[in-house]
Amino acid sequence: MKIKNIHIIGAVFTIVLGTILHFAYSWSGSNDVVALFSAVNESVWEHLKLLFFPVIAFAIIEYIYYGRNYNNFICAKFISVLIGMIFIVISFYTYSGIIGSNFVIIDVLIFIISVIITYRLSLKILNSDKYKSKNCNILCTIGIMFFISLFFTFTFSPPKLNLFMDSLTKTYGA
Repeated sequence: MKIKNIHIIGAVFTIVLGTILHFAYSWSGSNDVVALFSAVNESVWEHLKLLFFPVIAFAIIEYIYYGRNYNNFICAKFISVLIGMIFIVISFYTYSGIIGSNFVIIDVLIFIISVIITYRLSLKILNSDKYKSKNCNILCTIGIMFFISLFFTFTFSPPKLNLFMDSLTKTYGA
């Protein structure tokens, strides 16, 4: 199977799993383990998990299937998911700041566009000669682990910043 087709499957996987993770915490009865990987409230930060964890989960499958053959695989996945998350934050705060409110349909579209950006960029990086050094792979692996630790920590102990505030309840964390 062509890598482009695998990326299309990954995008669909991410959209479906990300949607499930949006509701998983409440469906689980507020389970702490589920909280680590899913959105525990309506903050922008918690919604970044809906992109990050499905992309990383699919990347593990990709790595087993073909990723070991690419020296820039880890960097492609980290850089692309990082850009996707940045797109979510910038897009959400730009449109909601201009309009003065947020709308679910626009939020969903931002998520879908972020998934498309993530997988298109990943494919572009994989097909390039960039980010192939061992040091780059080490830094990107550290970056992935760093974000995992941030997501886990801030699920239960988030900073009191707007990025982490539930837009509906005005509370923070689980």
